[in-house]
Formats: sequence, structure tokens, C-alpha cells
Amino acid sequence: MPCRVARTSRLLLLLWLVVSVSAQASGAARLRVSDNHRFLLRADGTPFFYLGDTAWELFHRLNREESERYLKNRAAKGFTVIQAVVLAELEGLTDPNPYGDVPLLNSDPTRPVEAYFRHVDFIVNKAEEIGLFIGMLPAWGRWAQENNIFTETSARSYGEFLGRRYKEKPIIWILGGDRNPNKASQAAIWRAMAEGITAGAGDRNPDQVLMTFHPQPFDLGSSSQWFHYDDWLDFNMHQNGHCTEVAVWNDIDKDYERTPVKPVMDGEPVYEDHPVCFRPAEQGYSNAADVRRFLYWELFAGGHGHTYGNHAVWQMWTPNRKPINGPLFPWHEAIDRPGAGQMQHARALLESRPFLIRVPDQSVVIPAAVPFSVPGAGLKRVQATRGSDGSYAFVYIPAGQAVKVNLEKISGGSVQAWWYNPRTGKAKAIGRYSAGGSREFVPPDPGESIDWVLVLDDATRNFPPPGKKKP
Repeated sequence: MPCRVARTSRLLLLLWLVVSVSAQASGAARLRVSDNHRFLLRADGTPFFYLGDTAWELFHRLNREESERYLKNRAAKGFTVIQAVVLAELEGLTDPNPYGDVPLLNSDPTRPVEAYFRHVDFIVNKAEEIGLFIGMLPAWGRWAQENNIFTETSARSYGEFLGRRYKEKPIIWILGGDRNPNKASQAAIWRAMAEGITAGAGDRNPDQVLMTFHPQPFDLGSSSQWFHYDDWLDFNMHQNGHCTEVAVWNDIDKDYERTPVKPVMDGEPVYEDHPVCFRPAEQGYSNAADVRRFLYWELFAGGHGHTYGNHAVWQMWTPNRKPINGPLFPWHEAIDRPGAGQMQHARALLESRPFLIRVPDQSVVIPAAVPFSVPGAGLKRVQATRGSDGSYAFVYIPAGQAVKVNLEKISGGSVQAWWYNPRTGKAKAIGRYSAGGSREFVPPDPGESIDWVLVLDDATRNFPPPGKKKP
């Protein structure tokens, strides 16, 4: 009898462990909007920094070995979300994946091909294994608009299929796909798909089915233009396109000020190594400095997260494929371009200070007396953010220019100042100063494309160096 009791106890313990691990894995896949409606949180209430990469053709063009290589590379660089499309843009309905499978039988959204989705499963599961979320686009916009294969009924059915299949996986749902639904019939397709995804998730609380919409850069270039008041839209997403001089801070600010309050971010700013404004002969290609500017401009203007992209990586280009708009490197080389590795430094900086109280505040910066020196226009825009309690402030300086700041924005009797290098993630202490009044700071390097972040801390808080977490 004692042996039987012992065996039963061991079986119960094993069952408890399985259920516990399953619950933990399920919980890890859940995100929600913070109570102040500005940020995203994990299930345990800790902040989630959305650092995305546009891998639009991931499901369609990479085999399993390549997918694993790509995902591990992105995880090592601090990315948290991989944005990928199930019904991909580049002839994704008829051009098969590396295993010869297309996603739908006869391009019918109600007839998904199991073999294709087993490959999607593999990538989703591998992402989960290494701690990444998938920002899943059910379909690129062309398939729901100008090459429409959907009715409202089939869009709902397809959404329900996806929601049911991936309801326990780390998914952030992104509807749209580079299209603006300027007709009521187009918006209705996306709403039906959102309804289907939520229904397919079944036993999940609808609040845990996190969803947004990826638009084109035209008009406002934000999901808010069509769906801000829809309950399924949990946060707004922008696309600012592929020019380097865009007042992205204004676009973020417009959605930041909307009510009801929802988080906002840019889901597609200028890619690294992209023809600037699609005019390489006249304007050349974007570089790491360009993508860093958009990163800090948008985050400091109020974005809850940010998405990076590389022109070769989004299309998973290799020399045996037809290139789209002149990619410069094969995708497996482009994943190690400098801008990709530098994104993590912004994440480290923001996570090293109280995260959920960050607010945009340009009054931290005092405009210079000479009009043409005023921070605020073009590539030299200086952007500021701070903790709402005055415990810290960050000032992004895109070129090595002097900046005057208002130290009265910092609480406490003294201010600890630092220079943070967005290219390396290293911080250097400047000194301590009396709180109150103003002070001018000159970056360590005056280079035209060498950017810096000025960090101002309430010295009494004893924060670690910027970019580092407390032991």
C-alpha cells in the first residue's frame, strides 16, 4: 500500500508540474495594455518593450534551418517581436514555400493547406522557444483590397482558423499589411477578420487577444484614421515610409493625444539600406544613422515601442530571386548590418529607468536664441522625454550640437548627467549639478551624423548607469 500511495503521489506531482509549466507557457504568451493605456505589459505585469523587425516574407521564403538562423540572430540582438505575413505579398498565394506548399487551396481563404501551416507552426514554435513574439499579419493588404480574395464571411472564417490555431502562442495580431482601407467595404473585411480572430481564440479573454493594424504612409499613415474607436484595436500603428526627412514626432503626437487613450508606435519607418524615397540615383540609400534617428524620435515622442527593418531582410532576398527596389545584400548578410545591432541600445536605455511613467516633454529643451539653431526641424530635431515624476529625462541629439536643457524638470536637489552612446550602448558620467535653472551641454563628438542621448537623473534615486539594470 505505501508503494502504491507513493506512486500515486509521484504521478500527481508530475501532473501538477505539467499543468504548472503549461500554465506558465500560456501566461508567457499573453500581453495586455497597461493601466495608463500607454504601454504593453506581460502577464506578470512587467513592462514589455516592443522591438520589432519586419520579416514580411519569413513564412513564405525561408526554410526551417534558415528561419531558425534568422530568429536566433534577432533574439541575440534584443528584438522581441518578428513581424511576418501568412499570405505574403510577393505572390504568396501561388509561389510555394521552400517545401512546395501554398497557403490556400485554389486561393480560397476557407480552405487552408495543412502542410503550409505546419511550416508556419514550426516558425511560431521556434520563436516561442527562444523568447520572441510573432507579429502575425494574416494577409498582406493586396489580398484583401485590390486583389481581393475575401468576403466578410470568408475573412471571418479565416481569422477564426488562425485565432484557434495560435490562441496559446505568443502572437500579436497585425491586420492590414501596407494598405489603407479607404472604402467601407475594405474596412469591413478587416473588421470581420478581427472578429474571427477573437472568436477563434475561444477561451481567451478578448483583452488578451492583442491586435493592431499596419497602414500605408499616405494620409495620416496611422491605424487611428479608420479604427481608433474599434474595441479590437488595442494600439495604434503608423507607417512613415522610406524617406529620411519626415516629421514622425508630429504623427506620433497626434495619436498620443487622442481619446480614448491607446498606445502608439511606428510599425514601418525607413528601412536600413533602402533607396531614400525610392530614388537611389538622386538620394542614395539609408544607413544606420537614419534608422537610429527614427528610433529615438518616435520613442521619445511617446511611442510605446518601435519596429526596425532592413530592405533585404523584409523580402528575404538572395541573388537567385527577383530583387525588389535594389537590395544591397543577401538577407543572411543584411541581418548583421550595424543599425540592426544598435536597436537594442534604445531598449536597454528605456528599461534602465522607470518604464511606465515615461512621457514626452519638449519643454525639457530650451530653444536657442538664434532662430536657425532652434532644435526642431529636419535631421537635427532634438527630442526629449522624461519620467512624469521628474526622476529622469532623456534628450536625443541627432548631431553633435550643443543643447540647453531645463534642469527644473528633474526632481531632487541635484542632477546626475550622463552621455549615452546610441551606437555602442555605453554611458559616460558628465557630473553632478544643482537642480533648477538651465544648463548647456555639448556632446563629446561634434560629428554631423554622430548622435547622443543626454541623460539627466535625480541623483537621489541612485539609478545605475544608463543602459544597465540594477543588480
